[in-house]
Amino acid sequence: QQQGGINGVSNSTISAGLKEALNLGLSDGILKLGQKNGFANNALAKILLPEELQGVEKTLRNIGLGSLADKGLNLLNEAAGDAVSEAAPIFKTAITQMSFQDATGILMGGDNAATTYLQQKTTSQLTAAFQPKVANSLGKVGADKVWNQIITKYNTIAGKNINPDLNGYVTEQAVKGVFNMVAEKEAGIRNNSGQRSTAILKQVFALQDNK
Repeated sequence: QQQGGINGVSNSTISAGLKEALNLGLSDGILKLGQKNGFANNALAKILLPEELQGVEKTLRNIGLGSLADKGLNLLNEAAGDAVSEAAPIFKTAITQMSFQDATGILMGGDNAATTYLQQKTTSQLTAAFQPKVANSLGKVGADKVWNQIITKYNTIAGKNINPDLNGYVTEQAVKGVFNMVAEKEAGIRNNSGQRSTAILKQVFALQDNK
C-alpha cells in the first residue's frame, strides 16, 4: 500500500469508485423495491408473517380463508414498497459523508463491508423515516382494516388475544429488505467483474481482487 492510496490508485479515486458502486446498488435496489409488487415478488425482500402471526395464517388457510391471508400479506408488502422512496436521501447523505479512510477500509474489507457501513450509519434514520410512511401506507392500502379483521377472527377461533405491532414489524422488514438488495449488488460488483459497468469501477475493484 502506497502513501495516499493503494498500488498507485489514489484515495480520491478509490473513494469515487466505492461511492459510485454504492449509488448504483442503492438506486437499482430502491427502484426495484418501489415498483408494484417490488417486495412481494422479490425473494431477498419479501415480507412474511412474524412468528406470532404464523399460527393466524395457518388457521385462516385451514378454515378456507386462504385468500384473506394472501390479501393481508400482499398489503404488508405494498406498504413497505410505498415507504422505500424515503431511503434515497438518507443513503445519499451517508455516502457523501464517507471519508477517504472509510472508503479504503470498506474496499479492502469483506464481501459486505459497504453494506455493513451503511447499516451502521443509516439504520436508525431509515427506521425513523419509514415508520410514519408505513403507518400511512397501511391505512392507505387498507391493511390496517384487513389485519384487524384477520386478527379478530383468529382471536375468536383460537381463544387468543394477539395484538401485534404491524407498523413496527413492516418498518423493520422494509429496512432489512433494502439492505439485502444492497448486499446482493455489493457482492456482485466485488465477485463478478462483469458487473463493473464503468472504468472507475473496474479500476477500483480490481484492487480488492488480489487482497
